[in-house]
Order: sequence, then structure tokens, then C-alpha cells
Amino acid sequence: MSVTVERGTSGSPSGGASANGRRIHAIRPRARTITTLILVTLISLVAFGWPLIAAPGSDAVAHSGDAPWVFALLLPLLIALVWAELGDGGVDAKALAVLGVLAAVGTALRPLGGGIAGLEPVWVLIILGGRALGPAFGFTLGSVTLISSALITGGVGPWLPFQMIAAGWVGLGAGLLPSTRSRGRRMEVMMLCAYAFVACIAYGFCMNLWFWPFSGGLAPQLAYIPGAPLLVNLQHWLVFGAATSLGYDIPRAILTVVLIALAGAPILAALRRSTRRASFGAVGRFEDAA
Repeated sequence: MSVTVERGTSGSPSGGASANGRRIHAIRPRARTITTLILVTLISLVAFGWPLIAAPGSDAVAHSGDAPWVFALLLPLLIALVWAELGDGGVDAKALAVLGVLAAVGTALRPLGGGIAGLEPVWVLIILGGRALGPAFGFTLGSVTLISSALITGGVGPWLPFQMIAAGWVGLGAGLLPSTRSRGRRMEVMMLCAYAFVACIAYGFCMNLWFWPFSGGLAPQLAYIPGAPLLVNLQHWLVFGAATSLGYDIPRAILTVVLIALAGAPILAALRRSTRRASFGAVGRFEDAA
């Protein structure tokens, strides 16, 4: 009696990578999974950006003080939809184990910075995990890490669903970056550093959207104006972000870039080596030795 391993469609046991450096997908990119991620992303964009796109006189403008709380209840349902879709045959036990390990490491990393001046090393793990293991895995890793670390640090509140979605986008974007096989590992690290800087700044500005519309006592040039033209509220949002959160976003971005520049290459190599050996999606089959 012998055991053989049926390889994935890409010609490797993982179904998404081989030793020559092709992309690894710990979570198989099925059509249903991609459709679910796109749908959740579009709805989440509305949840974040409704102050900028709501038409004058709409219900969203009329209930501008309630809308963020409504979306805070809606977003967990969307995240649960993604997790259910990924668990429905899209992720095997080995990928789930890797997800648990990386999320546990991220949970341990997040309190190290304590949010002081935005110094949060957890973003290095989310970005490198998404890059090494694919966009769907990156989205799941980001959202799972944020909720697990919030339970540890006491950061549970109506902002948490927005944090989970935004962190999921950071991991998703890292997994969607173009391949740099022909340009070498150094170019890949440089690309990830540039992405990390932009993603960390964008995360802070996105998170401002969840509470900015109903923040009271703001100067007129910073406040959300219900029913105002798009360009007016867009300018106020950008000024608000620059005045309030940029002091946290820039240190977060600099720390993440420095850590990726120093440790990105060996971490990526370790993730890819371990996941190649894990052979995600491979199916064992018993055969007669004869």
C-alpha cells in the first residue's frame, strides 16, 4: 500500500505555488470567494464613505448621527459572510492552522506598541502574510487579528468592525500586488515598503470616517456638513485627518516600512517555505503498491 498526493491545478501540491516562486494561495481563489469579497468590499465602501457620497436630503444625511452605528451592526454580518464562504470548502485544516498561528502572533504584537504615536508592528505581519499567502488569506488574517487583539487589549466597541474591514483591506491589497519574480527579492521588498507606507496612512484616514460625521465641536473647515457638495466634505475630511490622525499615521507607516525593509525578505522566505511544505489543498490517496 502506498500514499500519493494529488497536486493542484497549478502543478504544485499547494494548488497555487511551486518552488520557483509562483504565488501561494493558502485559501483557494474560487469564483464564489472572489464574488463574496468584492460584494463585501463594495458594501463596506458605502459604510465608510457614505458621508461623501450621500445625496442631499437622503435618509443617510437625515440620520447622520445614527448611520455609523447602523453600519457598525452591519459590518460584522458582512465579515461573518466572508468567513462562512471561506470555510465552505475554501480553506483546509492546514491553512486554518497557519491562520491561527499568524493571528496569534499578531495578537501578541499589537499590544507592544500600545497605540503610542501609532507604533503598531502588527501591520508588518498582516502585509507580509497577505503577500505570501494570497489576497483572501490576507483579508481573513487582517480581520481575525484585529478582533482577537481587541479582545485581549479591551478594544471592543462600535469602531471594531470598521477596524476589521480596514485591516482586511490592508492584507487583501498586499496579496493583490503584482508579481516581481523577474526583478528579484529586493524589488519585492521595496514594493512592499511603498505599499506599507500608503496603506498605513490610508488606514488612519479611513478609520476617521466612522466617527467624523457626528464629531461635535469641530471647526467649520473640519466638520462634516450634511448635504454639502462632495468636494466640500472631501476637503473637510482630508483636513480633519491631517489635523488629527496624521501624527499617528506617519509613525505607524515609518515603523512598518523600517521593519519590512529589515526583516521582510527572511519572513517572506520562511512563510513561503513552510507553506510549500504544507501543500495546501493536496489530497492524499491510498493505492495498491502493486
